Amino acid sequence: MAKKTIDQIDVQDKTVLMRVDFNVPLDESLAITDDRRIRMALPSIKSVIDRGGKLILMSHLGRPTGGEGDEKYSLAPAAKRLGELLGSTVLFATDTVGEDATAKAKSLATGEVLVLENLRFNPGEKKGDAEFAGKLAAMADAYCNDAFGTCHRKDASMVAVPEAMAGKPRVVGHLVAKEIQYLTDAISNPERPFVAILGGAKVSDKINVINNLLGICDAVLIGGAMAYTFSLASGGKVGQSLVEKDKVELAKELIAKGGDKLHLPVDTHCGDDFGNIAGCNKKVVAAGEIPDDMEGLDIGPETAKLYADVIKSAKTIVWNGPMGVFEKPPMDAGTKAVAQAIADGDAISIIGGGDSAAAVDQLGFADDVSHVSTGGGASLAMLEGQAFAAVDLLDEA
Repeated sequence: MAKKTIDQIDVQDKTVLMRVDFNVPLDESLAITDDRRIRMALPSIKSVIDRGGKLILMSHLGRPTGGEGDEKYSLAPAAKRLGELLGSTVLFATDTVGEDATAKAKSLATGEVLVLENLRFNPGEKKGDAEFAGKLAAMADAYCNDAFGTCHRKDASMVAVPEAMAGKPRVVGHLVAKEIQYLTDAISNPERPFVAILGGAKVSDKINVINNLLGICDAVLIGGAMAYTFSLASGGKVGQSLVEKDKVELAKELIAKGGDKLHLPVDTHCGDDFGNIAGCNKKVVAAGEIPDDMEGLDIGPETAKLYADVIKSAKTIVWNGPMGVFEKPPMDAGTKAVAQAIADGDAISIIGGGDSAAAVDQLGFADDVSHVSTGGGASLAMLEGQAFAAVDLLDEA
């Protein structure tokens, strides 16, 4: 699935239209609270401007509705921050394909960068509209996809724009190239033992992933609130725990299919007040024996030890979803034990984005893993074995 990268095409005096992921969090004064996504796009951006190219960047931010209050989703703060990181002026267009964007794109000089306004301000983006895509495509000589977080979507900027640019170079940026390398290699040709760790709240979000990974992994470890749906399926008592009662039959099927490969918690750390975890009554009980007035909030210490032993023997690890309420000690213990076991081992370790990436970051293990994915939904889709139209139609290496 190797694709041609931005470094492999001639950009001198050419205009490159690059899809980035500048969907950064903003506070109430519209200041960026975490610029990681902008910083992660810098290698691809510099590849173009350092080699004498002209660069147009496009991204979405948030979920504008087309009504009042959308101005808080403007990409202007992201353009300003990018200018600070590059140490040079970054131009900003107040529209996407209107007069301002068109004029500024035409007059771009070598080495200059233009950021277009939020793609989702135009309804054509979410609809995958060909006319909207055609106007974006007309601005440039080459297309680059460096937005892994939206690679599983069919938005205009992801699919219709590169389709409209057939015949012109269509490549991946550094971020997407790295994601494809890690995630597809892990699935198609893993070094074994291959262990998957799946957590988070809902079985329903991960059904296809669990199904797919049971077919290719040597072990699948289950944690997080989804474990209580499995516990219910095994006839256990789950008290007030978060469960999906409509997924119990499905959980039974996955238990039958998984056999020895599927590892479920043997004990649970539970409490009686989610709103006050630090101060509430807490106890560790055997799996399936949660008291009626309590809820499961983390895997127990025995489970953490068993999981750590499986992880230590692994050669390839994929982790998506925390083991418990990692934001609230002491219910971070299970997630911490898993992260520590990964950090202590020498396996290729891939952390799916979203909460797992946040947990690894928050617990201080980000530098001890091989790869932290920039896209939660996209990495899940890849682990399901989905094909990505946004990647498939780009030029082969």
